[in-house]
Amino acid sequence: MISQNNKTITAHELTKVFGDFVAVDHVSFDVAEGEIFGFLGANGAGKTTTMRMLCGLLKPTSGQGTVVKYDIYREPQKIKQNIGYMSQIFSLYNDLTIFENMRLFGGIYGMSSKEIRTRADFWINELNLTNERNLLVKSLPLGIKQKVAFSVATFHNPKIVFLDEPTGGVDPIARRTFWEMIYKASAQGTTVFVTTHYMDEAEYCHRISIMVDGQIRALDSPQNLKTQFKTDTIFDVFIKLARQAERSDAT
Repeated sequence: MISQNNKTITAHELTKVFGDFVAVDHVSFDVAEGEIFGFLGANGAGKTTTMRMLCGLLKPTSGQGTVVKYDIYREPQKIKQNIGYMSQIFSLYNDLTIFENMRLFGGIYGMSSKEIRTRADFWINELNLTNERNLLVKSLPLGIKQKVAFSVATFHNPKIVFLDEPTGGVDPIARRTFWEMIYKASAQGTTVFVTTHYMDEAEYCHRISIMVDGQIRALDSPQNLKTQFKTDTIFDVFIKLARQAERSDAT
Protein backbone atom coordinates (compact mmCIF):
# COMPACT_ATOMS: atom_id res chain seq x y z
CA MET A 1 0.00 0.00 0.00
CA ILE A 2 1.40 3.39 -1.01
CA SER A 3 1.71 5.86 1.85
CA GLN A 4 0.05 9.22 1.21
CA ASN A 5 2.28 11.00 3.77
CA ASN A 6 5.06 11.98 1.36
CA LYS A 7 3.74 13.96 -1.58
CA THR A 8 5.69 14.14 -4.83
CA ILE A 9 3.01 16.24 -6.54
CA THR A 10 0.48 18.62 -5.06
CA ALA A 11 -2.05 20.50 -7.20
CA HIS A 12 -4.73 22.78 -5.82
CA GLU A 13 -7.31 24.51 -8.01
CA LEU A 14 -4.84 24.38 -10.93
CA THR A 15 -6.26 26.28 -13.89
CA LYS A 16 -5.09 27.17 -17.40
CA VAL A 17 -7.00 29.57 -19.63
CA PHE A 18 -6.22 30.33 -23.28
CA GLY A 19 -8.17 33.45 -24.18
CA ASP A 20 -11.79 32.60 -23.47
CA PHE A 21 -11.13 28.86 -23.37
CA VAL A 22 -10.61 27.09 -20.03
CA ALA A 23 -8.35 24.15 -20.88
CA VAL A 24 -7.83 23.03 -17.27
CA ASP A 25 -10.52 23.99 -14.79
CA HIS A 26 -9.61 24.10 -11.06
CA VAL A 27 -7.93 20.69 -10.87
CA SER A 28 -6.83 19.42 -7.45
CA PHE A 29 -5.00 16.20 -6.55
CA ASP A 30 -1.91 14.81 -4.80
CA VAL A 31 0.46 12.06 -5.85
CA ALA A 32 2.41 10.10 -3.25
CA GLU A 33 6.04 9.05 -3.35
CA GLY A 34 6.39 5.74 -5.18
CA GLU A 35 2.82 5.84 -6.48
CA ILE A 36 1.85 4.82 -10.01
CA PHE A 37 -0.71 7.48 -10.84
CA GLY A 38 -2.74 7.08 -14.01
CA PHE A 39 -3.94 10.29 -15.64
CA LEU A 40 -6.72 9.45 -18.06
CA GLY A 41 -9.04 11.35 -20.35
CA ALA A 42 -10.22 11.43 -23.93
CA ASN A 43 -8.45 13.60 -26.50
CA GLY A 44 -9.24 17.19 -25.60
CA ALA A 45 -9.83 16.54 -21.90
CA GLY A 46 -6.89 18.66 -20.69
CA LYS A 47 -4.38 15.94 -19.77
CA THR A 48 -1.45 17.28 -21.76
CA THR A 49 -1.95 20.85 -20.58
CA THR A 50 -1.99 19.69 -16.96
CA MET A 51 1.14 17.61 -17.44
CA ARG A 52 2.96 20.52 -19.11
CA MET A 53 2.16 22.76 -16.14
CA LEU A 54 3.47 20.15 -13.70
CA CYS A 55 6.65 19.69 -15.74
CA GLY A 56 7.43 23.42 -15.63
CA LEU A 57 6.78 23.85 -19.35
CA LEU A 58 3.63 25.96 -19.07
CA LYS A 59 2.73 28.59 -16.50
CA PRO A 60 -0.71 28.14 -14.90
CA THR A 61 -3.29 30.90 -15.03
CA SER A 62 -4.16 30.33 -11.37
CA GLY A 63 -4.02 27.78 -8.58
CA GLN A 64 -1.08 26.28 -6.72
CA GLY A 65 1.19 23.33 -7.28
CA THR A 66 4.47 21.71 -6.33
CA VAL A 67 6.49 18.92 -7.91
CA VAL A 68 9.19 17.30 -5.76
CA LYS A 69 8.53 20.24 -3.38
CA TYR A 70 9.43 22.88 -6.00
CA ASP A 71 6.85 25.53 -6.82
CA ILE A 72 5.51 25.32 -10.38
CA TYR A 73 5.45 29.14 -10.68
CA ARG A 74 8.74 30.15 -9.10
CA GLU A 75 10.95 27.10 -9.66
CA PRO A 76 10.17 25.52 -13.07
CA GLN A 77 13.88 25.03 -13.83
CA LYS A 78 14.38 23.14 -10.58
CA ILE A 79 11.44 20.93 -11.51
CA LYS A 80 12.90 20.18 -14.94
CA GLN A 81 16.21 19.18 -13.35
CA ASN A 82 14.58 16.77 -10.91
CA ILE A 83 12.07 14.89 -13.04
CA GLY A 84 12.22 12.40 -15.86
CA TYR A 85 10.02 12.73 -18.94
CA MET A 86 9.16 10.35 -21.75
CA SER A 87 7.08 11.67 -24.61
CA GLN A 88 4.46 9.71 -26.53
CA ILE A 89 6.52 10.62 -29.59
CA PHE A 90 9.79 8.68 -29.51
CA SER A 91 12.33 11.17 -28.19
CA LEU A 92 15.74 9.57 -28.56
CA TYR A 93 18.22 10.32 -31.34
CA ASN A 94 17.89 7.68 -34.05
CA ASP A 95 21.34 8.32 -35.51
CA LEU A 96 23.10 7.71 -32.20
CA THR A 97 23.73 4.34 -30.59
CA ILE A 98 22.07 3.19 -27.38
CA PHE A 99 25.17 4.09 -25.37
CA GLU A 100 25.61 7.43 -27.14
CA ASN A 101 22.02 8.40 -26.29
CA MET A 102 22.61 7.52 -22.65
CA ARG A 103 25.86 9.48 -22.59
CA LEU A 104 24.22 12.50 -24.21
CA PHE A 105 21.27 12.64 -21.82
CA GLY A 106 23.48 11.91 -18.83
CA GLY A 107 25.52 14.96 -19.77
CA ILE A 108 22.37 17.06 -20.11
CA TYR A 109 21.40 15.98 -16.58
CA GLY A 110 24.82 17.14 -15.34
CA MET A 111 26.14 13.69 -14.47
CA SER A 112 29.88 12.99 -14.35
CA SER A 113 31.53 10.70 -16.90
CA LYS A 114 31.95 8.03 -14.24
CA GLU A 115 28.30 8.25 -13.22
CA ILE A 116 27.23 8.03 -16.86
CA ARG A 117 29.33 4.91 -17.49
CA THR A 118 28.02 3.25 -14.34
CA ARG A 119 24.37 3.98 -15.13
CA ALA A 120 24.78 3.05 -18.80
CA ASP A 121 26.35 -0.30 -17.85
CA PHE A 122 23.53 -0.92 -15.38
CA TRP A 123 20.74 -0.19 -17.85
CA ILE A 124 22.31 -2.00 -20.79
CA ASN A 125 22.69 -5.07 -18.58
CA GLU A 126 19.20 -4.63 -17.10
CA LEU A 127 17.65 -4.50 -20.58
CA ASN A 128 19.78 -7.40 -21.87
CA LEU A 129 21.20 -5.19 -24.60
CA THR A 130 24.92 -5.90 -24.21
CA ASN A 131 25.21 -7.02 -27.83
CA GLU A 132 23.16 -4.04 -29.04
CA ARG A 133 25.06 -1.43 -27.02
CA ASN A 134 26.64 0.14 -30.12
CA LEU A 135 23.73 -0.27 -32.52
CA LEU A 136 22.00 2.81 -33.87
CA VAL A 137 18.66 3.37 -32.17
CA LYS A 138 16.86 3.56 -35.53
CA SER A 139 17.71 -0.11 -36.15
CA LEU A 140 15.91 -1.31 -33.00
CA PRO A 141 12.33 -2.65 -32.77
CA LEU A 142 9.83 -0.19 -31.30
CA GLY A 143 9.41 -2.14 -28.05
CA ILE A 144 13.15 -2.01 -27.35
CA LYS A 145 13.28 1.67 -28.30
CA GLN A 146 10.61 2.45 -25.72
CA LYS A 147 12.49 0.54 -23.02
CA VAL A 148 15.66 2.45 -23.85
CA ALA A 149 13.66 5.69 -23.72
CA PHE A 150 12.41 4.76 -20.23
CA SER A 151 15.97 4.05 -19.10
CA VAL A 152 17.03 7.48 -20.36
CA ALA A 153 14.07 9.19 -18.65
CA THR A 154 15.15 7.64 -15.33
CA PHE A 155 18.89 7.77 -16.02
CA HIS A 156 19.56 10.45 -13.38
CA ASN A 157 17.44 8.71 -10.71
CA PRO A 158 14.65 11.31 -10.62
CA LYS A 159 12.08 11.19 -7.84
CA ILE A 160 9.30 11.25 -10.40
CA VAL A 161 9.00 10.29 -14.06
CA PHE A 162 6.25 11.55 -16.37
CA LEU A 163 5.25 9.07 -19.07
CA ASP A 164 3.00 10.40 -21.83
CA GLU A 165 1.37 7.40 -23.53
CA PRO A 166 4.64 5.46 -23.38
CA THR A 167 3.36 2.22 -24.93
CA GLY A 168 1.53 3.62 -27.94
CA GLY A 169 1.96 1.30 -30.92
CA VAL A 170 3.84 -1.33 -28.91
CA ASP A 171 2.77 -4.99 -29.06
CA PRO A 172 1.11 -6.58 -25.98
CA ILE A 173 4.18 -8.55 -24.89
CA ALA A 174 6.40 -5.47 -25.05
CA ARG A 175 3.74 -3.48 -23.16
CA ARG A 176 3.72 -6.04 -20.36
CA THR A 177 7.52 -5.93 -20.13
CA PHE A 178 7.42 -2.13 -20.06
CA TRP A 179 4.96 -2.19 -17.16
CA GLU A 180 7.24 -4.56 -15.27
CA MET A 181 9.86 -1.79 -15.51
CA ILE A 182 7.33 0.71 -14.17
CA TYR A 183 6.48 -1.52 -11.20
CA LYS A 184 10.15 -2.01 -10.41
CA ALA A 185 10.79 1.74 -10.48
CA SER A 186 7.80 2.31 -8.20
CA ALA A 187 9.00 -0.35 -5.75
CA GLN A 188 12.31 1.51 -5.55
CA GLY A 189 10.52 4.75 -4.62
CA THR A 190 10.16 6.48 -7.98
CA THR A 191 6.79 8.12 -8.54
CA VAL A 192 5.29 7.34 -11.95
CA PHE A 193 2.79 9.75 -13.51
CA VAL A 194 1.45 8.08 -16.63
CA THR A 195 -1.11 8.84 -19.31
CA THR A 196 -2.44 6.01 -21.44
CA HIS A 197 -5.25 5.20 -23.84
CA TYR A 198 -5.05 1.50 -22.93
CA MET A 199 -7.67 0.91 -20.27
CA ASP A 200 -6.14 -2.43 -19.28
CA GLU A 201 -2.98 -0.50 -18.36
CA ALA A 202 -5.02 1.82 -16.16
CA GLU A 203 -5.88 -1.24 -14.06
CA TYR A 204 -2.18 -1.54 -13.17
CA CYS A 205 -2.06 1.90 -11.50
CA HIS A 206 -2.37 2.40 -7.75
CA ARG A 207 -4.82 5.24 -8.41
CA ILE A 208 -6.25 6.85 -11.51
CA SER A 209 -7.95 10.13 -12.28
CA ILE A 210 -10.27 10.65 -15.24
CA MET A 211 -10.56 14.11 -16.78
CA VAL A 212 -13.59 15.38 -18.69
CA ASP A 213 -13.76 18.90 -20.16
CA GLY A 214 -10.76 20.10 -18.15
CA GLN A 215 -12.01 18.79 -14.81
CA ILE A 216 -11.25 15.67 -12.80
CA ARG A 217 -14.54 13.77 -12.62
CA ALA A 218 -13.22 10.66 -10.85
CA LEU A 219 -10.15 9.86 -8.74
CA ASP A 220 -9.55 6.66 -6.77
CA SER A 221 -8.07 3.18 -7.03
CA PRO A 222 -9.24 1.15 -10.03
CA GLN A 223 -11.17 -1.25 -7.82
CA ASN A 224 -12.93 1.53 -5.92
CA LEU A 225 -13.91 3.27 -9.14
CA LYS A 226 -15.35 0.07 -10.58
CA THR A 227 -17.35 -0.39 -7.38
CA GLN A 228 -18.50 3.23 -7.38
CA PHE A 229 -19.67 3.13 -11.00
CA LYS A 230 -20.97 -0.46 -10.76
CA THR A 231 -18.88 -1.74 -13.66
CA ASP A 232 -16.49 -4.63 -14.25
CA THR A 233 -13.75 -2.69 -16.02
CA ILE A 234 -12.10 0.73 -16.00
CA PHE A 235 -12.99 0.95 -19.70
CA ASP A 236 -16.67 0.99 -18.72
CA VAL A 237 -16.01 3.67 -16.09
CA PHE A 238 -14.15 5.71 -18.68
CA ILE A 239 -16.98 5.43 -21.22
CA LYS A 240 -19.59 6.51 -18.68
CA LEU A 241 -17.62 9.64 -17.88
CA ALA A 242 -16.42 10.40 -21.43
CA ARG A 243 -20.03 10.50 -22.62
CA GLN A 244 -20.50 13.55 -20.43
CA ALA A 245 -17.96 15.55 -22.46
CA GLU A 246 -19.29 18.68 -24.16
CA ARG A 247 -16.16 19.79 -25.94
CA SER A 248 -13.56 18.27 -28.25
CA ASP A 249 -11.05 21.07 -28.85
CA ALA A 250 -9.04 21.15 -25.61
CA THR A 251 -5.38 20.18 -25.28
